[in-house]
Amino acid sequence: MQREPTVFASRRRVTLGLLVLASGALGACTTTGPTGTPTAVAKRNEIDAAVNTTLTKLYEVAPGSRELVQRASGILVFPSVIRVSFGIGGAHGDGALLGKDGRTLGYYTVNAGSIGLQAGAQSQAVVYLFMTPDALEHFRESNGWTAGVDATVAVAKVGANGRFDTASAQQPVISFVITNAGLAAGVALEGAKVTPMSA
Repeated sequence: MQREPTVFASRRRVTLGLLVLASGALGACTTTGPTGTPTAVAKRNEIDAAVNTTLTKLYEVAPGSRELVQRASGILVFPSVIRVSFGIGGAHGDGALLGKDGRTLGYYTVNAGSIGLQAGAQSQAVVYLFMTPDALEHFRESNGWTAGVDATVAVAKVGANGRFDTASAQQPVISFVITNAGLAAGVALEGAKVTPMSA
């Protein structure tokens, strides 16, 4: 008569063990913390994928940009700079810095009063090319780098022949601004502040 409760107790222990294992497996699969925010690793993986997509689009909309990227000592890519508003206009985006070999050197955030967002535009990609080792070193050693203050940033201009303006292509820091319509012209990036992204 004592065997029946023992069997039930054994089954109950097995069932509870399976439930614990299942809940642990589900917890291991999630990429969000208890507050629902992406983990740092998931966010950086997302940025990496978006950076690759942005560079591919740059090569499509700006003939000759691939050669400039290959010559650059460092490439800073913000795949999506989004308009934000807290009473006044502003813009924010996260991105990554790539070395000459394509390896990720760090992750950064850009904030600006306007970052040249054109009327009606809600988001755009911004790519900075550090064409000299000195320009890249100055950027990496700064605790907060501001376009137009810490370095003059030449916005790449494409002529009627589809090639880049010679003057802008010879500057230490060159930038591209990409919208859904293609390469943006007449954009001012002065005042855009870039800082290392917090962990």
